[in-house]
Amino acid sequence: MSATNRPAPASNAASVPQTAGRLVLLVDDSRAQRRMLMIQLQRAGYRVAEAESGQAALDFCAMQEPDFILSDWIMPGMTGPDFCRKFRALTKKGYGYFILLTSKTDKADIAFGLEAGADDFLTKPISGAELLARLMAGERILEFQEKLRASNAQLQKTLDRLSLAQEALDRDLREARKLQQGLVRERSGRFENFELSLLLRPAGHIGGDLVGFFPINENRVGVYAIDVSGHGVTAALLTARLAAHLSGSTEQNVALRAAQNGQDAVPPIALAHFFNNMLLEEMQTDTYFTMVYADIDYREGVLRMVQAGHPHPLVQRKNQEIELVGDGGMPIGIFGRPRFNEFEVTLAPGDRLLISSDGITEATDPEGNMLCDEGLKSFVRGHQALQGHNFLDAISFCVNQFSHGDRQDDISAVLIEHRESPQTKPGRGLQPLPAPENNDPDSGT
Repeated sequence: MSATNRPAPASNAASVPQTAGRLVLLVDDSRAQRRMLMIQLQRAGYRVAEAESGQAALDFCAMQEPDFILSDWIMPGMTGPDFCRKFRALTKKGYGYFILLTSKTDKADIAFGLEAGADDFLTKPISGAELLARLMAGERILEFQEKLRASNAQLQKTLDRLSLAQEALDRDLREARKLQQGLVRERSGRFENFELSLLLRPAGHIGGDLVGFFPINENRVGVYAIDVSGHGVTAALLTARLAAHLSGSTEQNVALRAAQNGQDAVPPIALAHFFNNMLLEEMQTDTYFTMVYADIDYREGVLRMVQAGHPHPLVQRKNQEIELVGDGGMPIGIFGRPRFNEFEVTLAPGDRLLISSDGITEATDPEGNMLCDEGLKSFVRGHQALQGHNFLDAISFCVNQFSHGDRQDDISAVLIEHRESPQTKPGRGLQPLPAPENNDPDSGT
């Protein structure tokens, strides 16, 4: 017999011919059966490898990944279904299409093979035409798997790029949050026997709420609470501009700079109209905001106020009676000719006034029920013994508990308290207090 016609010696796993086509691994203890199938497969353009046992096939699969496996069911040492289970347990990059070769036709046997991980069956004796037809069906499955794997790889690359972009954005937003928190330079202030406390906690990295105060003269201080519509960067940019317009500098503060007729500051209603014109004429944006602005004469205990769409300020008297003040008013930046009304509130010693954003009154529980004004009143009554930032922190905690930690909106508040005994010497005016320590994990600071 010539060397070219001599059969190859039996081995655990024969070498793979370097020809085009998918790789098929033949697993059968019958050398004759392997040779017959190999000839048909090579003629059809497949690359073929051989293994005479399940263990030899597993050793081969640990080094190379066949596209197809044709395995006999009954083999010594390890049956075809047992080999299939172990093959499926291997870590592989691609998918191997597994065909069991068997003379079994019982439905229970077929179910057993499918449970072991087989994709298809060929009944002995094997028809060459049927073999190629089954392989063509498997080709479609493998092509689909490869396209899906390529799509997943591309998707993963895109997700990785998005993740890097998101990390960069998160870093920028964290820095923006620090800058936004810096807009509220003083969280507390004392004006003789009046004490001011501010709360500002965004729902996300940055928000659209703004609170603050500025001195007007020896007797008066301006206090504002603003809630810009929406969230995120757009709202934060508008709050930054509004903060610049309401800073303590006379040159920048529009309430002080625009004063005429010898007044120290414009009336609250005029400030509301100024901002309304600014949004509609200068900025021409769809964003609007609500506001409460109070001009406080802290020696007389009189607050001259305007409410522009903001929730009603809440007054708690010394005798614990609670009332809502203001007429609601129109938001700023929506109507060309809005109507704003001023009103006055007098705080006697022991009284206090709370201005809160709708992030508090419109907080919802898991069933969708809103807190509303009555819920806020109950929180105020429940913490009437607390003062200053302790009181605001308690209100914030209650809102967080009510919403089960799922706050959808920024929360902000201003607490104006008329203490019963003066806290500073007359005539000293503003005495800023250090920002309180706050260990509340819900804090925006």
